Amino acid sequence: MSDPTGLDPADWSMWRAFSGMREALDRALEQRVQRDAGISTADFDVLRTLAAADGRQLRAGALAESLAWEKSRISHQVRRMADRGLVIRADCPTDARGTWVVLAPAGAEALAAASCGYVDVLRRAFFDELSPAEKRALQAVSQRAREAIRGVGSEVPVG
Repeated sequence: MSDPTGLDPADWSMWRAFSGMREALDRALEQRVQRDAGISTADFDVLRTLAAADGRQLRAGALAESLAWEKSRISHQVRRMADRGLVIRADCPTDARGTWVVLAPAGAEALAAASCGYVDVLRRAFFDELSPAEKRALQAVSQRAREAIRGVGSEVPVG
């Protein structure tokens, strides 16, 4: 009996393995940053991005773009993080519509507390399991897939 989707069973098997690996890695990262710093991986991504930015701040739109998030998602995330003191929202002095998102001292502390464990999970569960050739191949495949996703249409966000 053929698969009604038209995909080869081997492709489905590969997709399930890839999806399962990514979900398990995401869970492990989430558990680690929660344990180490009491933050989520979404918090971690925002904090890491701000820490790398000039002046440890970005316009909200630029932050959303750098994370490949929708504006509404970044707005809600930043509001929750500001309520917890991890970031500071500041009006843009040159554009009344603009908002700066600034890394707060508590956010820098949380990022520092979470970073070693986050990297440890990535290294032990993912990077150390791949040969240099596999890493290069995975990077090439990931870049090709991202380009293909862009070609599918704007209804599919690329993160």
